[in-house]
Amino acid sequence: GLESHDIDIAIDSCTGVEFATIPKHHVEAEQHQEEDGEQQTKQCGKIGGIAANPDQSKHLETATMKIFGLEVDFAQLRHESYAQSGNTRIPTITKIGTPYEDAYRRDFTMNTLYYNITTQCIEDWTHYGFHDLMTTKVVRTPLPAYETFQDDPLRVLRAIRFAVRYDMELSLDIRTACWNPNIHSELQRKVSRERIGKELEGM
Repeated sequence: GLESHDIDIAIDSCTGVEFATIPKHHVEAEQHQEEDGEQQTKQCGKIGGIAANPDQSKHLETATMKIFGLEVDFAQLRHESYAQSGNTRIPTITKIGTPYEDAYRRDFTMNTLYYNITTQCIEDWTHYGFHDLMTTKVVRTPLPAYETFQDDPLRVLRAIRFAVRYDMELSLDIRTACWNPNIHSELQRKVSRERIGKELEGM
């Protein structure tokens, strides 16, 4: 029953930028037909491109655009990998992914749910997302929590923020991983103070 002003569209057949031109042209055409000589409020903004990895994955560029006041992101399904060393939590996008691969790269099972606009059905590729969100109200990672947090330690704080915001419980796997000194070290090494502060404000 909650409304969202942040909509993500996952695409399996073209890039986000390529696809974003279609709804933009559609909205602009509809608006043009409805004009009665009066100045109409612009319902569709400019398309902005965000490269996933400018040096390696220009073909996976994400598009962002405001439509009817809503922030909408258009991104291709993708497969990611994380460096085992280094001071960054930013993954490398290695290839265009399947829905299954795209789901398992995400932070928590509740964020692996997709709504298929063709079949008008919810797709739950991890088989835990809907149950965790709507029934048991548990924050759980699609992959083992230690592995997930080692790749991106900011997800430790995101887990707490989601649990607080939606009155959910942290899974035992997440709670165990949160106590691990290696995760504490990775959090200090890979995540900026500013980014940590933003998550704390969200809590």
